[in-house]
Amino acid sequence: MKKAKATARGAASKPKSASPDAYYAALPAARRPVMQALRKAIARALPRGFKETIGYGMPGWVVPLTTYPAGYHCAPGTPLPFLGLASQKGHISFYHMGLYADPALLKWFRGECAARLTKKLDMGKSCVRFKRPEDVPIDLIADLCRRMTPSQWIALYESKLRPSAT
Repeated sequence: MKKAKATARGAASKPKSASPDAYYAALPAARRPVMQALRKAIARALPRGFKETIGYGMPGWVVPLTTYPAGYHCAPGTPLPFLGLASQKGHISFYHMGLYADPALLKWFRGECAARLTKKLDMGKSCVRFKRPEDVPIDLIADLCRRMTPSQWIALYESKLRPSAT
């Protein structure tokens, strides 16, 4: 396993890890507590059926192939991605594919962020970034994770796929 490169601010570039446990163990001390707390909160909040794994160089949760054999259309034979966590060089990233695919969920999340966060929301299509570990709203992320089951995610995912040309 390649060791994470620590910076002066205590952040890390992406460690190359074979397992979620190895990823978290390789994090710099300044990031490890919040990342582990986030991991624990997500694992407790997610409905049954998601599986923790490593994907795209970061820990995350997927719908396993045993549940959804079709898997991810962009990478046949791989599980359907749902969530991801990463300790990036300048921030902590939280990826939730449901935010990208479900406008109602995104609207709820933005409203909750406005009500609960003291900092401005820093968000891409499905990526939420937090510059400082103390800015990570663990309870809000747990609430978000409770809002979609694997079967709901599969149905939403399939509804967004373009029909294949025949």
